[in-house]
This record gives sequence, C-alpha cells and structure tokens, in this order.
Amino acid sequence: MTRRLLMLLVLAAALVVGGCGNKEDTRTFAATEGPYLDVGDLKYQVQISRLLNPADIDDANNLRNLPAGTLPPKADEAWFGVWIRVENTDSEKPLPTATQFQIRDTQGNVFKPYAQVRNAFAYTPIEQLKQGEVLPDPNGPAGFSPIQGSLVLFKLTYETLQNRPLVFSITSPSNPSDVGRVNLDV
Repeated sequence: MTRRLLMLLVLAAALVVGGCGNKEDTRTFAATEGPYLDVGDLKYQVQISRLLNPADIDDANNLRNLPAGTLPPKADEAWFGVWIRVENTDSEKPLPTATQFQIRDTQGNVFKPYAQVRNAFAYTPIEQLKQGEVLPDPNGPAGFSPIQGSLVLFKLTYETLQNRPLVFSITSPSNPSDVGRVNLDV
C-alpha cells in the first residue's frame, strides 16, 4: 500500500512539474540578437544590426529618402542599422507598435534613431497591428528581403562601437516602464 501511494505521489508531482513547462516566460532581455522580446503585448525580434556602407547598393537603398538637409556622417561617425520584426501573436485586440528606441554603450552614451526614414525598408510604427499580423508586411520589400526586418537607423560614433556591448532598447507605447533590451552583435 505504501509503495502504491508513493508511486501515485511521484506521478502527481511529475504531472504538476510537466504542466509548468507549457507556460512561456516573459522575456524582456536578450544577450544576443535573435530571441523574441516581450514588450507590452507584442513580440519584438532584432533580426540583425550592422554598420551601413552608403557605397554598397543594398545599403544605399536603405539610406534613400532621408529627410531634406541630412548630412552624411562626420569622419568619426557611421550609419548603423538595427533591423527589427514585430508580431502580435497573443493579443486579440489591435495594438500600437513602438515609437521609442535607443542604443546605449558601456560609457552611458545614448543614441536615438537618426531620423524617420521614408523608404520601403525603414521601420514605420503603426497604430493597429492586428492579431496574427507581422511588421514588416511579409509580402512587402522589407518582409520579403533576406533580413525580413524593418530598419531603425542610427548615426553612431566609432568610439561608441568600441564601448560594447551596445544595448538596444524598445519602449512600449502603452506603458513606458515596459522596456525590452538586447545586446547587439557588433
């Protein structure tokens, strides 16, 4: 009788522990690019980050339609891109996507996105990302590209590129205290 009771208790404990594995943890920090971050009720993924070369055809396309009067980077600066993907997988209601991003280096220097670029590859926030939708649109140029992400453009100093890790932050538009962070692979 005792042996049966012990077996039942072990089996019950295994079921309880096994059931706990079905619940996904909320992730607001990633040590590297790739994992999804939970920011508000949306999932954000940094696809890739890298320096941009304006002489390269692909990068020249990414830098098209900068605001009038945009100056090229100074001798100690470079264009830097972070490509992100946003998904509404959990919420049944449409949600706004983030409008606030920043990069911080180990010296405390903070960089905001350079400008709202207006081209097919640039990240453009939307007010209502419906359940099951993805930004960028998988059928659009950014979503159909090999990166499958939208560009958030920065102008960084070369000194900052040495002060790693660079931490990219995404702030929820509905709750500013809800921030996702990822170390960029520079």
